[in-house]
Amino acid sequence: MSAGDLEALLRVTSATYRAGRSPDVSVGTYEGALGRLVLAVTGKGVVACSFEDEHTIVERLTRVVGGLVGPDARRLDPVRRELDAYFSRRLRAFTTPVDLQLATPFARTLLQMTMAVPYGTSTTTADLGARIGRPQALRAVGNALNANPVCVIVPCHRVRDRESYPGGATALERLLRIEG
Repeated sequence: MSAGDLEALLRVTSATYRAGRSPDVSVGTYEGALGRLVLAVTGKGVVACSFEDEHTIVERLTRVVGGLVGPDARRLDPVRRELDAYFSRRLRAFTTPVDLQLATPFARTLLQMTMAVPYGTSTTTADLGARIGRPQALRAVGNALNANPVCVIVPCHRVRDRESYPGGATALERLLRIEG
């Protein structure tokens, strides 16, 4: 689905959007080193940077976040610029605020911990499990990280001993290569 298709879908499904109101959640795409990512921004920060398709993200945003969901490039441009800088190795830490409301409370805790893992380093699911007092919960930790709604920006790729990554093995390899 192209950005134009996404905008057309949102226009058809929202009377408020057709009336010209600015969206509460801005949605669009980013084409970069990992292919297409779906981005979404709320008033609190980036709520999605996802490998999932646009329909899935828009549906989840509508259900969980609520309000008007629609395109607004101006709100997405700062995130796109930071992703460009990150992929060209000019940025090591994202400054754009993150909104983790699409994550479960358990996942939020883990994702916040991954944001503390420095650029170019890694941790393990066992370490994260131990840090939250659940050293045997390796599968739950891995599943929570695989459901990361803000991939790349919230660096779940720095947890290296998982069975999978939301964007697949190729995306994971590229992210680790970028970070050296």
